[in-house]
Amino acid sequence: MLKVLLVDDQNLVREALAALLELTGEVEVSAQASNGNQALELLEQHPEIDILLTDIEMPEMDGLSLCENAQKLYPQLLVCILTTFGRSGYVQRALSAGARGFLVKDAPSKELVTALEKIKAGQKVIDPQLAVEALSLPNSPFTQREKEILTAFTDSATVAEVAAKLFLSPGTVRNHISNIISKTNAKNRAEAARIAKENGWI
Repeated sequence: MLKVLLVDDQNLVREALAALLELTGEVEVSAQASNGNQALELLEQHPEIDILLTDIEMPEMDGLSLCENAQKLYPQLLVCILTTFGRSGYVQRALSAGARGFLVKDAPSKELVTALEKIKAGQKVIDPQLAVEALSLPNSPFTQREKEILTAFTDSATVAEVAAKLFLSPGTVRNHISNIISKTNAKNRAEAARIAKENGWI
């Protein structure tokens, strides 16, 4: 039987999904978490877990960051992203972070269990439509620092606040913003952030 750690910040959705998975008789949901930090604590307590099944958009630590951190700490752990946010850019980021699967939440439970079994057997499983889109999508044009700056600005922070948070000078932040706007052909940083988000680059 597959032992799964299920991570989703929406309690009702997570509990319903756990019940559906266990009804199949093929999956045991060993633990549940509502964010990435909690999930990392539970992984330490539950070494028996085969697969980390996580959403992307969550507070404190999102699913993609969780995937990266979990893979560093537990290289043998298998990670599958299960999300309503089926952006093709997320697929590229998830696979780069070490995920073995990327599925959307509207998949039937039997299909999900089959996907988890394939992942356990060493295969990669990606939603077919998203896989096609991901192949045609350009890779992120941003440097790691530009991604950090864009992400900081999605919280409606000012240049001074972002500079202080990232230990940079305001002038350096402005230079990065100028590069970001240029790379996205955006009118301003808000539009650049929207474009980056829509493409799953941040």
